[in-house]
Amino acid sequence: MSTLLIVLIAVGAVIAAILLFAAMKPDRFEYRRSTNIDRPTDKIYPLINDLRAQAQWSPFEKDPDMKRVHSGPAQGKGAVYEWDGNREVGAGRIAITDSTPSKVTLDLEMLRPFAARNVVEFTLEPRGQGTLVTWAMRGTQPFMVKLMSTFINCEKMVCSQFDQGLAKLKTLAEA
Repeated sequence: MSTLLIVLIAVGAVIAAILLFAAMKPDRFEYRRSTNIDRPTDKIYPLINDLRAQAQWSPFEKDPDMKRVHSGPAQGKGAVYEWDGNREVGAGRIAITDSTPSKVTLDLEMLRPFAARNVVEFTLEPRGQGTLVTWAMRGTQPFMVKLMSTFINCEKMVCSQFDQGLAKLKTLAEA
């Protein structure tokens, strides 16, 4: 057997193994991060329930030239925020689909850099004088996302952004 044929077989086996490994990953994902904020829920809820207020603490507001469009009510169910920015922030739309003082649910539609549709939830749980705030996102993982996540730790990337946002929210709410 020639060396070239052995190399081609080895490369083919590695590619097949990677594709098989990616295919075996779960079809759904869920990422979540939490922080304790030393304020009651009624002081934190308005910062989450108003998409304009989220700009003060969101880790995704990185492009000062980003085009921003708000529509629907100023806050709560039906509020919509659309953006189109640089490569770092991409383009998309987020809408509040349900809102109570203990949970705000949003529909996130990413258009760029990758098309995706996910559910985002913020839960606010009273803890003594403070509040445990949890930021979660869940959705489906098509095969290409599974393949990409074989090489990129998507959970680490997303959760580090959640951690940054929750830290900013904590600072803002406790000020």
